[in-house]
Amino acid sequence: MPEDEEYFGKNGEPRKHDPSFKGPVQSRGCTDILCCILFSLAILGYIAVGILAWSQGDPRKAIYPTDSRGQYCGQAGTPLENKRQLFYFNIMKCASPMVLLEFQCPTTQMCVEKCPEKFMTLVKAYSNKKDFDYYKNFCKEDVTNTMGIPEILRLGLCPAMLMPSKPFTRRCFPALGKKGGVITVGNNSHFDDGSGKMRDAKDLVDGVKNATVVIEARQVVMKIFEDYTQSWYWILIGLVIAMLLSLLFIVLLRFLAGIMVWIMIVMVILVIGYGIFHCYMEYAALKGEPGANVTLQDLGFQTDFAVYLQIRQTWLAFMIILAIVEVIIILLLIFLRKRILIAIALIKEASRAIGHVMCSLFYPLFTFLLLAVVIAYWAVTAVFLSTSNQPIYKVVNETACEHSRTVCEPANYSTSPMKAQCPDSECLFAFYGGETIYHKYLIGLQFYNVFLFFWCANFVIALGQMTLAGAFSSYYWALVKPDDMPAFPVFSSLGRSLRYHTGSLAFGSLILSMTQIIRVLLEYLDHKLKGAHNKCTKFLLCCLKCCFWCLEKCIKFLNRNAYIMVAIYGRNFCASARDAFFLLMRNMIRVAVLDKVTDFILFLGKLLIVGLVAVFAFFFFSGRVKAFEDTAPNLHYYWVPILTVAIGSYLIAHGFFSVYAMCVDTLFLCFCEDLERNDGSATRPYYMSSTLHEILWKNKAEDPSSSLQQDDEDVQMKEQHSKEEDAS
Repeated sequence: MPEDEEYFGKNGEPRKHDPSFKGPVQSRGCTDILCCILFSLAILGYIAVGILAWSQGDPRKAIYPTDSRGQYCGQAGTPLENKRQLFYFNIMKCASPMVLLEFQCPTTQMCVEKCPEKFMTLVKAYSNKKDFDYYKNFCKEDVTNTMGIPEILRLGLCPAMLMPSKPFTRRCFPALGKKGGVITVGNNSHFDDGSGKMRDAKDLVDGVKNATVVIEARQVVMKIFEDYTQSWYWILIGLVIAMLLSLLFIVLLRFLAGIMVWIMIVMVILVIGYGIFHCYMEYAALKGEPGANVTLQDLGFQTDFAVYLQIRQTWLAFMIILAIVEVIIILLLIFLRKRILIAIALIKEASRAIGHVMCSLFYPLFTFLLLAVVIAYWAVTAVFLSTSNQPIYKVVNETACEHSRTVCEPANYSTSPMKAQCPDSECLFAFYGGETIYHKYLIGLQFYNVFLFFWCANFVIALGQMTLAGAFSSYYWALVKPDDMPAFPVFSSLGRSLRYHTGSLAFGSLILSMTQIIRVLLEYLDHKLKGAHNKCTKFLLCCLKCCFWCLEKCIKFLNRNAYIMVAIYGRNFCASARDAFFLLMRNMIRVAVLDKVTDFILFLGKLLIVGLVAVFAFFFFSGRVKAFEDTAPNLHYYWVPILTVAIGSYLIAHGFFSVYAMCVDTLFLCFCEDLERNDGSATRPYYMSSTLHEILWKNKAEDPSSSLQQDDEDVQMKEQHSKEEDAS
């Protein structure tokens, strides 16, 4: 028939009946060997980068403030262990534009136990032994009572003055305030700068502003880090609860699939409905409160995110977003109600398959473990790479000096020619950097670290998909279940995947990783060019990001189905991807109305687990429930652990529900193959169970005008065509 030839020409030839085919091919060879070798070499290189980073890096640089000698304030096991605060000799020098260029104030900095609490000049303190003893806490160790004031100031051993200061991110900054609209420091609007000159407190503002430009961005990060140190064990408890909930839902789906699906649907609607109600109550409670009607645009960016919860517009935005999500879900449920009934039956069949392969429920734990190793290795290597620069010291001088800002060595600077030519100069720590070959290519090593992180993470996920696909396909193609199945289907499939198809896994994950790294580069480029590019380049970048996002989704879908075909037939990645694509094209309507509806239902299950755990975390960490007030940790931002628990819960739920999703996808592809290979006769019986056959064919009688029936008729036509070919 011409129509059949045109159809098969476009979408590939259907499978022919093969009486020797009994499921996943046992006699297979290694596939994509070149990619396997490339991946092995990349892993060896990754290990070498890690060793190099660990030998050169020093994470203390990211944790402790550094004084002018390059020593770390507050580091345990050193003389500075109790000196946790960094003190600036002359904070007003931080007003120099150089601070914005090199991120270091051109003044002596030293570690102290606590910040100064009162006004004091060196001249006044020197005349009183008690005051001078206090003053020496903020001087270098070389100062003695026998030295004169001119000598102390000439050698730069002490600051000319002290002023009341407060610690901010472990650095001492003037305790600035306002009194009657006038800027004050220590309740005074003027201060003695140590040279006998009275200065306005407002002169300190620029210095403080520039000094904090380096750490202003770190302020939120430091507070978030502190919140994690205070709440990490509660976060772990929340994630364990999410894991137990996910496992409970999966086990209940095994025995009560129909009931559990409807419970999930109703619970998701109720949880989102409660979110809408809570947002409305918060919105109504802020009515009439001072400052509550400020818009988000007027408020701008605030480091204290709790401020946003004090304005009505925030809760209104949350309420609208949740309402839109609620309406979309309800409309989808209404329009897909018949398909949902069929999808529930498909999930029941998947539950039977999982019942015969129970250890598949615990395979996500193995995936989590491997991903944890990959993430930990990437994070540790990234920290060591970012802190592997060397301390750079530069000449600092108040008067004109030809060597100013020149690189110097503090160990021998006092006897160097630069010191002889500029007697008032000092050799102070400036920043971390380096001029060696290693430091020149450091950005390349960081890029390699990110790329290998994507590649390894995608490889681990792909291994899980192929392993589960091989296990579930062995269930489907067993004519007598479970007698014809392997004794340990998951372990058998895992062994086949690693022994024969490491190259195919590496190939698929490499393609996906390249797409992801391009997306990262586009985001980096967008961030770097922010404020510098025009509307045309903004539009172009936006289009590129959108296109690569879509490309990533397509590649993930094709990879997933390619791994199923590799697990069944043992062919290379490209051939398997082509076979899977054509098979899906020949069954496109079934893919749209059944497979995707099942994914939607499973997504609602993930949403429910995230919602339940997030609501519990909100009431716990926010202190809204009196029973938890004394138990909950005291945090800067209570949304930090809530957001962490919510994201972690989704990843955990996704890991467990991915078993069902992989089972459904594998059964679906096997079903489509079964329809093309067999016709249900005694000589060519279907491998599908009678229940699965009824699920995917009963819609024909219930909805004769549906597109699914048309698809079934097309399949019957192709089967008849296959019979005629066999007869000829």
